[in-house]
Amino acid sequence: MVEGSCLCGAVTYEVTGEVGDIVHCHCSTCRKAHASAFSSVAGVADEDFVLSGREHMKSFESSPGKLRHFCGTCGSQIYAKKQGTGHVILRLGTLDTDPGSEEVRHIWLSDKASWYALHNVLEEHEEF
Repeated sequence: MVEGSCLCGAVTYEVTGEVGDIVHCHCSTCRKAHASAFSSVAGVADEDFVLSGREHMKSFESSPGKLRHFCGTCGSQIYAKKQGTGHVILRLGTLDTDPGSEEVRHIWLSDKASWYALHNVLEEHEEF
């Protein structure tokens, strides 16, 4: 089973089924919502997504028919939901366990942050 939580721990979730393929979205809405170069997401069937701490959740309609759901205490985005779909868009930065999925694509590169290079070779460190 896959598990996740917000930064403060008030909201937790379990995924009882499969986590879909991982996609990295570079659109300006995702960048601003996550204060990051891109957002990593995957689809999860509605019936496989079990949320606890719902009373701490807030939502924001970032585009018509799409709600972003986040912890009202710490602000961690947990998932998004498009009207009329049978799945949630899980925000993978909130995962506590391995989703067992693989990344398959980058989307909205036409809107990518100018200060980030997709293909680069940077120093890597295990810790700061």
